[in-house]
Amino acid sequence: MNEQIQQKTIDLARGLFLVRYNGADDKVSPPVVRVYADRASLNNCNIITGPDVVNGTLFAPETALVVSVARPSRLIVEVTAGRVGGSTAANIKIEPLTQGQAAEQQPASQPFDMFEPEAGPGELSDLKLLAHVAGLGDVTVGSNVWIAGPSAPARIEGISLEWPNKPRDLQLQYAVKFARPQRGDNQFVPLGTFAGTRGRALAITGFSLEASGPGADRYAIAAETIFLGAPTLRVTGNRIVVSGPSGREPLVGLKLNLEERRVQAAPLAPQQPRRVEPATPMPHQDGPRLEGRVRVFRSRQGAVKTAG
Repeated sequence: MNEQIQQKTIDLARGLFLVRYNGADDKVSPPVVRVYADRASLNNCNIITGPDVVNGTLFAPETALVVSVARPSRLIVEVTAGRVGGSTAANIKIEPLTQGQAAEQQPASQPFDMFEPEAGPGELSDLKLLAHVAGLGDVTVGSNVWIAGPSAPARIEGISLEWPNKPRDLQLQYAVKFARPQRGDNQFVPLGTFAGTRGRALAITGFSLEASGPGADRYAIAAETIFLGAPTLRVTGNRIVVSGPSGREPLVGLKLNLEERRVQAAPLAPQQPRRVEPATPMPHQDGPRLEGRVRVFRSRQGAVKTAG
């Protein structure tokens, strides 16, 4: 393996992304960063740079380029040392760009709703996950997109969640855990707070995320994780806690999503016994008189088990 070159593969959803070269350990001869789509994504992923520069190449910190993704694609980030024996440690941040949505004007006759509306599909997709990945730096992806993961596993050392359009009646908090106790280890933090470390080569070995508040029952957290040497694990619920088999394996892949719970139909009430009048005896009937029988049918009610 060439120690002068380092590559990482990032899965990107449809959208527009800013790739920013924030900094490098080698201040004298910083590494060169090249960004390009893998062969299968060439027709769906377009690298946008200035007219007078090498396409897809960032030669120094404080530079950036834009990636336009028409369909979900894989982006390759390649870091090459700036000199023989130089460092390939670079801080690269990938963040989505958005132009927002036009506000819909409501008719003047429409009554004002005092209740908190449920999050629509667009609001759920606004959930953003930032992770500090070893050898790559900060990487930001949208909902239901892998950071590191099956195609490019790498140690995740810290995370932060952002949700600009979060419903007011829902709260999210999260915590991370390390193999050795650290400051802030396993302590829950609110949205927008970075949990973990940067530049200390300390991989996360456990992750917790929980939803609370009046609106928590409307949603379920869905997380897929990969810990080193272990298969992909998917968990859902209002509160999730994940770690490897021994609790010491590094987290090398993470994908988060927030799903709306399906509303379960209310179970039917048990049917009341119907009263049946005794049958009128036939005239001149020999033997004992027969009474009508009452048969009661009880409706089966399936138990609904809710994760969380």
